[in-house]
Amino acid sequence: MEILGIDIGGSGIKGAIVDCNKGDFVGDRLRIPTPQPSKPQSVAKVVARISSHFDWDAPIGCTFPAVVKRGVTLTAANVDKGWVGTDAAALLGKHTGNPVLMLNDADAAGIAEMRFGAGKGVDGLVVILTLGTGIGSSLFMDGKLVPNTEFGHLVIRGKDAEARASDRAREQKGFTWKQWGKRLSEYLQYLEALITPDLYIIGGGVSKRYRNFFPHIKCDTQIVPAQLRNRAGIIGAAIAAAELM
Repeated sequence: MEILGIDIGGSGIKGAIVDCNKGDFVGDRLRIPTPQPSKPQSVAKVVARISSHFDWDAPIGCTFPAVVKRGVTLTAANVDKGWVGTDAAALLGKHTGNPVLMLNDADAAGIAEMRFGAGKGVDGLVVILTLGTGIGSSLFMDGKLVPNTEFGHLVIRGKDAEARASDRAREQKGFTWKQWGKRLSEYLQYLEALITPDLYIIGGGVSKRYRNFFPHIKCDTQIVPAQLRNRAGIIGAAIAAAELM
């Protein structure tokens, strides 16, 4: 089955048709810069452009950097605060003319990793973390998603964890890989104390350089790099939409 997946981010909105049986793109991905300010109507118009580009007339899976419940965006990370309380599924459905399934961006990435990436065939409690501007998280128990975990906002030393251990924090503070590894270790150990996971999967753009910082991480849980990287959100969104058809 082929489904259009769209990944809404703070800097770019990306879309591609996905072969949900293979977990890969069918053809090229299209990326359009996120409008600034990223108000709901402006973003919806870009999503409609992507749908039109692919001449799409079927359900769409779409990620968003927020807590999403029943199509409504309840928070807004790195996008305009006007999204809070917006029925995003209905809004994007109106602009595209297609049914739209909305889900949290990290949850979508996690779905893809569990189906086709580093989490394939793994049982138990799996935590997938995307390290970038913030820290996105998704949680799976025996392959089943527990949605909208916002583990990046756990408070450590009086600050959100993502303010201390995200890739942006590493860049802004000029940390060496060893220094950043120490921050990540503290975060991962704190999460271990709360939920005792069986596996950490580390994603986000920085995961392609995992050999630089994995040796400096100390935690009891097995830790592996994500495999799908920047394709994961689009692929996961498409899979989620396909399973509701």
